[in-house]
Amino acid sequence: MANNPLIELRTFGQSIWYDNIRRDLIKSGGLKKLIDEDKMRGVTSNPSIFEKAIAGSNDYDEQLMQVLSQGKQSAEEIFEELTIKDIQMAADVFKPVYDESDEEDGYISLEVSPLLSDQEEETVQAALDIFQRVGRPNIMIKVPATEVGIRAHERLIGMGIPINMTLIFSLETYEAVAKAYINGLKLLNDTGQPMGKVRSVASVFVSRVDTAVDSLIASQTEDFPGGLSGKAAIANAKMIYKKFKQIFESPDFLALKKLGAHRQRPLWGSTGTKNPDYSDVLYIEELIGPHTVNTAPPATIDAFRDHGKLRLSIEENVAEAEAVLDALKAGGIDLDAVTKDLQEAGLQAFADSYKNVLDAITQKKERLLDRHRMHYS
Repeated sequence: MANNPLIELRTFGQSIWYDNIRRDLIKSGGLKKLIDEDKMRGVTSNPSIFEKAIAGSNDYDEQLMQVLSQGKQSAEEIFEELTIKDIQMAADVFKPVYDESDEEDGYISLEVSPLLSDQEEETVQAALDIFQRVGRPNIMIKVPATEVGIRAHERLIGMGIPINMTLIFSLETYEAVAKAYINGLKLLNDTGQPMGKVRSVASVFVSRVDTAVDSLIASQTEDFPGGLSGKAAIANAKMIYKKFKQIFESPDFLALKKLGAHRQRPLWGSTGTKNPDYSDVLYIEELIGPHTVNTAPPATIDAFRDHGKLRLSIEENVAEAEAVLDALKAGGIDLDAVTKDLQEAGLQAFADSYKNVLDAITQKKERLLDRHRMHYS
């Protein structure tokens, strides 16, 4: 196990989380095996992951019938019961990691309904409800980093709720999230609550930036600067990490740190490589650095375990990263517009997955009830 690069990431100050969850992985002991053999430090989920897990298997049918027997009929209620059960079980598996890491890792992330992305009060109430219903200290509530979500984030941190701010694509959005986190800590301190008990991550989506920018590069004229394909995402992340260091080494935060506050760590998400021409571990190898998390899907985890290379890469060639972004801008590619579109597309994709899984639950419900009626007729 000494040569497992997943384990050795910890020596660089980075935690590796698993971007996937499903019932049979938990019940079979597979999740525990990831902790024991790979030192996995946490789990992230999203509506798309739950859509594949619930719609694509029979693992949830037994609990679905139990929920129906309790009088809960709506697809939304059933979905909440199924996902909360998964999160509870996974949180229990990761509780030793949470304890051993002094509450830094061991978190399971569960997202508020993506249909609430433009509703601040409803987002806050949904996050509080999820946190209370799950009833585990080592969960993080995922909130999308829209303007509304960022305001909700500040309020929730002020209440001591662990938050995973998600769907961050741009430096501007990241900076707004980090400052809202600090403002939330100040609110928490004003109420006399201990700041050392609240943790948070800022989920920066990576590979989708390259997918979008590479497509724009391919559409440009022949005189467009060469050598920029596959460079935008890493460069963007390096600028965000630079801003992270500036914000969390500032006097504003350091005053809170003396009172026990923790940094809000950048979490690199969407780190599965989309382009087969690029390394299948590109978005892990190039983003290794202190006080960060990388959450990767199963195939990327397997690939990095097999042939990942380790180096302190996040602060390498920062000037080159800046030059890449400048060259893209000079060539007419507006990264701000790209990242805005990506966030909107991400919100829509999660909303679509949420609606799809509700439809799948409705169909499963009718099928199981028909089977039940036939059995007892």
